[in-house]
Amino acid sequence: MSLAIGLRGEATLIVSERETAAALGAGGVHVLATPMMINLMENAAWRAVQSQLAEGDTTVGMVVNVRHLAATPVGGHVTATAELVEIDGRRLVFQVSAHDDSGLIGDGTHERVIVHLARFLERVSKR
Repeated sequence: MSLAIGLRGEATLIVSERETAAALGAGGVHVLATPMMINLMENAAWRAVQSQLAEGDTTVGMVVNVRHLAATPVGGHVTATAELVEIDGRRLVFQVSAHDDSGLIGDGTHERVIVHLARFLERVSKR
């Protein structure tokens, strides 16, 4: 495993109707829904570190603390970025942000934890 502070990941999306607040039943507006922005940020964080993990390991999200600052309409292009800023054992902390064609739409922090995928799925199946 070669995790290091400063690893970066990115994820992009062109907003379609299925990613809107209206489609998710939250407010009826046809703009990017907050949960979809968060999903993009989580994906960027996962991408930042996945290739550096040991065979069979992955990360799962455990804390999200973000602000959704601006609305992005259907057809808008959104890019989320994540930078690894802290490593505390298996806990990883990322600075995350999302931008659309007009600028910053969201920012905050996201924490993930490293798990061995097979053991994690086994524990989940017993719940």
